[in-house]
Amino acid sequence: MRRVLVSFVLAAGLAVLATSSPAATPFRVIVHHEVKGGKISRAALSSIFLKQAPKWGDGSVIAPVDQSVRSEVRRTFSGDVLLQGIAEVQIYWQRRMSSGVTPPPVKITDDDVVAFVGSTPGAIGYVSATTALPDTVKTIELAD
Repeated sequence: MRRVLVSFVLAAGLAVLATSSPAATPFRVIVHHEVKGGKISRAALSSIFLKQAPKWGDGSVIAPVDQSVRSEVRRTFSGDVLLQGIAEVQIYWQRRMSSGVTPPPVKITDDDVVAFVGSTPGAIGYVSATTALPDTVKTIELAD
């Protein structure tokens, strides 16, 4: 009986791991349609959203846009990409603002983020995985 229970627990654990792959990320990263490339590493994405990387590879300015601190997609993005909770990110920005660096603008909804990214050359943001996207933006894949 104990072996059956252990086998069941192991099988359930493997099933959870199988369904929580990176492909199942509940958000997607979007960029202005003119941004070159189709992949980005989490480390590079983190640097962009913490404003440590101000320019794309071609020298154009990066314009990141965040979601509201009340947004579930921001909570997920912060943990998965920035490797910090929202409170830690807010503390980070309090320190950076004291040296003159401003955080990315905040938009309330996925549609607001899509509108900003689509109308701002060099822009990058993140939205819920199910958000409909116009031709003015494109999705880029997380490389790792």
